[in-house]
Amino acid sequence: MENKKKKVVIALDYNPTAQKVAEVGYAMAKSMHAEVILLHVIADPVYYSTVEYSPIMGFTGYLDTGLLQLTSDGLKKASHHFLDKSKHHLGDATIKTLVSEGDFADTIVKTAKDLHADVIVLGSHSRKWLDEILMGSVTEKVLHHSTIPLFIVPTKQKK
Repeated sequence: MENKKKKVVIALDYNPTAQKVAEVGYAMAKSMHAEVILLHVIADPVYYSTVEYSPIMGFTGYLDTGLLQLTSDGLKKASHHFLDKSKHHLGDATIKTLVSEGDFADTIVKTAKDLHADVIVLGSHSRKWLDEILMGSVTEKVLHHSTIPLFIVPTKQKK
């Protein structure tokens, strides 16, 4: 039986909790001696322009992109920059990075399937309480549509 290397996809968004998700997911992947793929999904460009979800707020001190160009190319460039900074923060040159476009949950599930991932790592937060009511959180949607095991990192802020 061939002993193929396991793959862990860590889905990151521009939430300030992304650093914790990356660190916890990376530690788990390393304990499995797995290949690590950092994934960011670009959904609706309007989403990036909202004050409470600005990519410039993301990884503290990591996204010094000035005024972000809200074009598809601008978002892709900023997203690659964000993942490269995350990779640098984790200090492992073997980490792969991938930027995809589409619905957050559907794209995470499809990408993980296409990559033959063994585990998907995500944070448990939702973007806004209203989204939670209207469409359910991204994590919940991935949970319902994925056949790949999930490793969910709780990111709720302690009160």
